[in-house]
Amino acid sequence: MTKRKTPVSFKEMMQLTLRGFRIWWKENPELILSVLICGVVSALTPYADIWLLARLIDEIAGERDPQVLTTFILALMSLGAVLSLLCAGLSRWKNVHLACLWHTQNKVFIKKLLSMDFADIDDGHVQELRSRIWQNTDSGGWGLYKLIYSFDAIVRSIMSIISAILLTASLFILPVKASSKGLTILNHPIFILLIIGVMFGVTLAAPLLSVKAGSYWVKYADENKLGNRLFGFWLGNLGNDRSKALDVRIYRQDILSRNYLKKYNPFIPSSKLAKAARGPMGGYHALSGAVSQIFVGVAYIFVTLKALGGAFGVGSIVQYVGAIIALSGSLSMLIETLGELRNNTPFLRTVFAFLDMPNKMEQGDMAVGQNSDKEYEIEFRNVSFKYPGQKNYALRNVSMTFHTGQRLAVVGMNGSGKTTFIKLLCRLYDPTEGEILLNGIDIRKYAYHEYMHLFSVVFQDFKLFSFELGQNVAGSRNVDLDKADQCLRDAGFEIRFDKLPHGLFTAIYKDFDEKGVTISGGEAQKIALARALYKDAPFIILDEPTAALDPIAEFEVYSRMNQMIEQKSAVFISHRLSSCRFCDDIAVFHQGRLIQRGSHDVLVSDKSGMYYRLWSAQAQYYEK
Repeated sequence: MTKRKTPVSFKEMMQLTLRGFRIWWKENPELILSVLICGVVSALTPYADIWLLARLIDEIAGERDPQVLTTFILALMSLGAVLSLLCAGLSRWKNVHLACLWHTQNKVFIKKLLSMDFADIDDGHVQELRSRIWQNTDSGGWGLYKLIYSFDAIVRSIMSIISAILLTASLFILPVKASSKGLTILNHPIFILLIIGVMFGVTLAAPLLSVKAGSYWVKYADENKLGNRLFGFWLGNLGNDRSKALDVRIYRQDILSRNYLKKYNPFIPSSKLAKAARGPMGGYHALSGAVSQIFVGVAYIFVTLKALGGAFGVGSIVQYVGAIIALSGSLSMLIETLGELRNNTPFLRTVFAFLDMPNKMEQGDMAVGQNSDKEYEIEFRNVSFKYPGQKNYALRNVSMTFHTGQRLAVVGMNGSGKTTFIKLLCRLYDPTEGEILLNGIDIRKYAYHEYMHLFSVVFQDFKLFSFELGQNVAGSRNVDLDKADQCLRDAGFEIRFDKLPHGLFTAIYKDFDEKGVTISGGEAQKIALARALYKDAPFIILDEPTAALDPIAEFEVYSRMNQMIEQKSAVFISHRLSSCRFCDDIAVFHQGRLIQRGSHDVLVSDKSGMYYRLWSAQAQYYEK
């Protein structure tokens, strides 16, 4: 069943629209000022030309004084030149800021993402909101994007309406001469009100019909969003994403299936939006254009009859016709823009549903270093956890303690809770039940970012960035070159490092530098290890740290691990149990529970335990 959309009230439209403008003003006030000033000047420019041209024609049709004619001609030319230059400069100023519109909007959402709880970033609902926001922007410029162009249209239409009213007011005041038989009815107040009513009604009808046509974008927004997402994934993501390149080529026929595109693509003739465009949507647009032409006809007839009645001269005909048609167009633009803002309100709801998501994790204020001098003990006390929206626990009743200088290996089958344990340790999530203590104090009491600085982590799905090697190691634009050099060598990257053309200044990948280097998975993992060492945190956590390394490279990394880590605490997650020989403590997880703990020799001697089963399953491939 299709979810029924909440009607949009004028109050809601104004509240969300003004809130959106405040965001733009905060992020880039110069953008708003450039649109405002450029809109005012560009709207006034045509009316100055209309007024001067009308006076020139009146003089040509009347006295034809050469001095007066010369004055008007020079005024028309000079004013036109000055205003054209001014408009060009202001337009350039505005367009420079409009060119940054997408990036400015992206900055708003990125700032929100960086400030959100990781639990929310990892939540499917949040990802759906983000996707909807970008699909709405890409498909029709809806959301925050729409507000800037609507603001531009509102400024120009309001200034144009004011100017047009000033130039057309005398049209309804100047009387037809009494000698003009049959035309004196044009002087009657009721007739004037009737003409104004007809003109206003026609002016109102045209944009309302256009707004009605635009409402079909809202009606089919969900389908368009899905189709646009699939279309973008098919043409953009699959083709551009380096990590998917091999699979796309091997499984091309299945991955590039067009079935979904045929069903949901909004750009094909059989889509609902396309059918609406050929039907009611197109019909409303056509009626809007037809009604606009009715207004033009009424305006021409009224102005012509008053001129025949001697109310004004031929120059004023030019003034009134130009101004009254411009007035109609400006009124239509204003009403249509307000209608678009109304249609835009449901898309703004999505934007603010995302921006208004509160952080639920407790943000303490206790300094991490005030309790001890680099001596840390972490305790899991009866910790249980289940992911948002899940019924089953990922961890259940886990209790354990480890401290500075300890080497802890965390092992278990897939889905046993190993990575969840690390996410809780790093406070990417808070426990559902129980508590985690640092030096005897609940970690929720500590300042969040101070606590995070305790950990250097190499996650299984770590990412390198298309920047310089040194920046990747430092995680910053500012790099301690000697420290980064040493960390890369400690991580086993020295052979490739010494061959790089620009050392630490060598670009990784070719996204931003055609001379960038492509690195293997194993080399990338070594760089990630170097990044963890560079942070110099008390706890180093490695989730499958040698998964992409060959056995020899893996042995070298672990052999040097004690030297690299020194007095720090280290937590290893690995499916290769040979790494456990380098650890003095091993925690075995199974189905979300901590079921065994001890040294390798102790655990492998228990032939009924899970660790022995895991060890034997791997060892058999290395034994005769």
